[in-house]
Parts: sequence; structure tokens; C-alpha cells
Amino acid sequence: MIPSPSHFSCRLRTIALLLLTLFLIACSSKGDVMEGRTADELYLEAKAAVTKGNYARAAQMFSQLQTRYPFGRYTEQAQLEMAYAQYKLDQLEQAIATLDRFIKTYPAHPNIDYAFYLKGLINFEENYGFLAKIFPSRVRDRDQTIARQSFNDFNELLRRFPDSQYAPDARQRMVYLKNNLAAYEIEVSKYYMRRTAYIAAANRARYVLETYPNTPETSVALAILHEAYMNLEMEELADGAMRVLALNFPEDPYVTGQKGKKSWTSYLWPFE
Repeated sequence: MIPSPSHFSCRLRTIALLLLTLFLIACSSKGDVMEGRTADELYLEAKAAVTKGNYARAAQMFSQLQTRYPFGRYTEQAQLEMAYAQYKLDQLEQAIATLDRFIKTYPAHPNIDYAFYLKGLINFEENYGFLAKIFPSRVRDRDQTIARQSFNDFNELLRRFPDSQYAPDARQRMVYLKNNLAAYEIEVSKYYMRRTAYIAAANRARYVLETYPNTPETSVALAILHEAYMNLEMEELADGAMRVLALNFPEDPYVTGQKGKKSWTSYLWPFE
């Protein structure tokens, strides 16, 4: 006898229910395993996952630890280490949010200096993309909001914890950030010069000298000041800028009359 369509439909429903039941049992079993683990077990497994580079698993375990043991001895450290796992997973916004929450909730934590350092590091690396790795000098053309935040994070670390083990690396990164921030302001100043907005150009150049002193862009800022003031017919200010430039950078191309000469590396980026 040939089974009727309704018979097939009934069998399909039965199979579907059976599969759903098996799935729920599996999930339940997995949940029971998670439920039965102690805080020590969860923390050690999460740390082991970090060591193996399984950051997704580590983030999951640290999250479970905080949920199941919100007042345990590992809760604070788990939140900090979860931020690191999120950072390694390129979940940068989530990592920053986790760190901000950690800093606000546990301001006296023994590893609070690491929280500031990691936050600065995340913002530092977020400021660079694939193009910046190929043309590092072009980082100066990008919006520098995140770079400024990274600089502020590292600066806060050094202000509060000058003897931190992370302080030397933070100082080096701040030098790099400072140079790039100065270079960005110079690019903006040059933009104004090309459009004959000489007051705006001079203001930007002066801002570089005041805010980012002793950077490679100092001589460029002085040259822009001289040229802008000359165009504004402010000869006394122009002469002052040139005197400072010549005194501190006697071999500068602007002083020696070689300002129009380009280095061969500039031709690698033809989009000026």
C-alpha cells in the first residue's frame, strides 16, 4: 500500500521534533558543563585559551566567569583580560568599552596601569590601516582624532604611573604620535597656504610650534610662518620667524634656497 501524503507529513514532523529534542539536549548538556565549573576552572581555562591564541574561546570564558561569579576573586582580572582578548580579535570598540568600564569600576586595581596602556595601544593601532603600513608617511593625512586619544591615554599612564613597566614603551609611542600629529597640522597649514588663506596657515604653523615643539616639523612650521607673514606684509614677524629658523636650522632648504627640491621618495606617493 502506498503511504498517503499526510503520512509522510506526519513522519517529517516526528523527525523534526526528534532533531530539535536532540539539539536542546546537547545545548543543555553543554550548559550544564559550564554551570558546574568553578571560578578557578573557568579562569584557568580562559588563560589557557589566551596562551594558545584561541581568543574567541578566552573571551567567552571570561564573560561566563563574570556572569556566574560577579563577586568572585577573579571577576576584576577577568574583565581586564577579556579586553585583551577582544583587542586580539580586532573587536576594538568593545575592548575600549570594556577598559573604560574597568577603569571606572576598579580605579585602585593593582593592574590599572595596564588598562591605560592597553587602551592607548588599541587607539594607537586603530589609527593605522593597510595603506599606512605601505606608506607610513601618509598617516599624517588622516584624521588624527584617534591618535590624539591614544596620546592622551599614554600621557595619563605616565602622569599617574611614571614608574610603570609599560611607561618606556608608552613614551616611545608618544614621540611617534607627537611627530605625526605635528605633521598632520603642517599638512593642514600647507593646504591653507595653497589657497592663500595666510592667516589660517600661520595660526596652524604657530600651533605646531606651541603644542608640538622639538619635532621634525619645527623647521617647516617656521618656514610657513615666514612665508605667510611675508604675504600678509607683516615684515617684522616674517623677519623674526626667519631669524629663528636660520639660527636653529642653518642647513634647512628654506634657508639655503633649496626649498623647491623634492626627495626621490616623494614620487612614491603622487597624490599631492
